[in-house]
Amino acid sequence: MEKEDFLKKNKEKVQVPLNSDSSPGGFQRFLMFIKSVKTLYVLIFFVSILILTLLAASFAFSEERYGAVPTCGDGTFYGKCSLDKSYYCLDGVLVERASACGCPEGWKKSEESCVSEYHTGVKDLTLDYFFEGAIRDMNFSVYEGGRDYVEGISRVISYEGSEIKSRSDFNVRSLNDEIQEYLIRPLVKEIQNLAPNNKVDQVRIAISIVQNIPYSPSNETFSFAGSEVDKSRYPYEVLYEYAGICGEKSELLAFLLRDLGYDVAIFYFAEENHEAVGIKCPVEESLYGSGYCFIETGGQAIISDISMEFSGGIRLDSTPDVIIVSKGISLPEDLDEYRDADTLRDIREKNIFGYLKFWKKDSLIEKYNLARGYDLQ
Repeated sequence: MEKEDFLKKNKEKVQVPLNSDSSPGGFQRFLMFIKSVKTLYVLIFFVSILILTLLAASFAFSEERYGAVPTCGDGTFYGKCSLDKSYYCLDGVLVERASACGCPEGWKKSEESCVSEYHTGVKDLTLDYFFEGAIRDMNFSVYEGGRDYVEGISRVISYEGSEIKSRSDFNVRSLNDEIQEYLIRPLVKEIQNLAPNNKVDQVRIAISIVQNIPYSPSNETFSFAGSEVDKSRYPYEVLYEYAGICGEKSELLAFLLRDLGYDVAIFYFAEENHEAVGIKCPVEESLYGSGYCFIETGGQAIISDISMEFSGGIRLDSTPDVIIVSKGISLPEDLDEYRDADTLRDIREKNIFGYLKFWKKDSLIEKYNLARGYDLQ
């Protein structure tokens, strides 16, 4: 009886589960298995992070190593000839070295320079531009012989039969003359030398040079179909005369930006009879989603700013024709100019954001040396 009483009192203690895995020893083994799996995954995770870190460091080192290869402002390696004869990359500066790099067809060597029949009657210019918060200038030589050649290019295009007349035909002809290109190329090289390691700064300098050319129409005319028509200057004539109106200055800027390697267009506002330049940029910053940011050439202005008021209270409200000039690279994202142009627009439109940002107006005028007014013609 004592044995039976003992068994009844300790019945639960002596019962053995049928499933041995549920025993305390089996449960401990199960926990150890779970922990080992977790440890394995943690180990894999940290090994993966280590591998990714090493790969990133390797790529960064590779970029730094290859990015360290020195080049001039047009991408020419040190100690090599540029694709543009007769330029040579000498310790970061593009210089003429005709003896090593040759001359364009039809041009002759004169010491280390290339000259042509158009290099007569030299005229030295001082080109003003605004860069890095200061007004600067550069010397540039133009030639009467070059001006005479460009002046002789016809301003008339003949069409036959059902050919469609296009304003772009005039822009393309103005920009694609080979002799004119050779005559302006030294200015492109000077701009590249001023900012050899920054393509955007090259754009800023080129824009400011053109914007600072005085706004002035030509007094010359030519006869066409029995009428006297105002003469339109070609880019080299704008430089030689150091004067131009919106369309003339826009073609000069388009010329410079194209030769700097950018994707460029001309905006033609038919209703306002105004031309400006477009440069490839992020679509969200572009004019009407065209993919090109607006650049006013009539006076100092911010890239992508189209909110300015022209003489007579006129604003550019119409949708322009977009005339593609060249294909090339684009401006990058996140430029100061995009945000600052938006700020100026809000201030000019006097919306709620403008009132909140009004205190920035004077600092932006100083930052970009903005003109107080713009001519429209």
